[in-house]
Amino acid sequence: MEKVIIITGGSRGIGAAIARLAATEGYAICVNYLNNKKAATTIVNEITSNGGHAIAVAADVARESDVVKMFQTVDQELGTVTALVNNAGILETQCRIDELTADRINRIFSVNVTGSFLCSREAVRRMSSQHGGKGGAIVNVSSAASRLGSPGEYVDYAASKGAVDSLTIGLSKEVAAENIRVNAVRPAFIYTDIHASGGEPNRVDRVSETIPMKRGGEPEEVARTILWLLSEEASYVTGSFVDLSGGK
Repeated sequence: MEKVIIITGGSRGIGAAIARLAATEGYAICVNYLNNKKAATTIVNEITSNGGHAIAVAADVARESDVVKMFQTVDQELGTVTALVNNAGILETQCRIDELTADRINRIFSVNVTGSFLCSREAVRRMSSQHGGKGGAIVNVSSAASRLGSPGEYVDYAASKGAVDSLTIGLSKEVAAENIRVNAVRPAFIYTDIHASGGEPNRVDRVSETIPMKRGGEPEEVARTILWLLSEEASYVTGSFVDLSGGK
């Protein structure tokens, strides 16, 4: 069975690292992006120039019609998805709960939670033996924020990742007998540009001394863990979480 992977938010940071590594492991790759077509195309060109197979697909994972169209595009251009990484996620400028607005909360939950549910739904419809599928694996990119809470910074983001944790637990049990494994990674303090979205590009450096390992993590370290969870080496692993937080 050909290995086909969809990586949401695949044009930068952890997503881009996953795409590059997946290419070396023989996956045909869908690099999903929202607005940055140039970044997604750069990743795709890098993979194809090295003999791999990849496409860039624009889709807002918070929009049901976009998600459905993305999976249909992959069906047509790459084949049936065998691996999904729900990596797309957003946060907004650091603030306290007494400064939040409903619009902000809804924006974050629509991408981080609704997006993960919609993509998982479409993947299950294709992977599940109950639907005639041949199985597959899903990895949700949660965050250590789901258990740390991110007080004074972004409790809304942390809560959205708590929902992703619950999705991981529930879905893993729901489809375990249908040849689908569902796991999650919980990175923290990784050197990506998501911290700039929170208004503090150098956040990882600021908190590094509070991390037992005394350093931030690299996207490639997260990607390696995700590819392991997707692989047959993790064939008896489902409903599990791997914390990538330097011991925090």
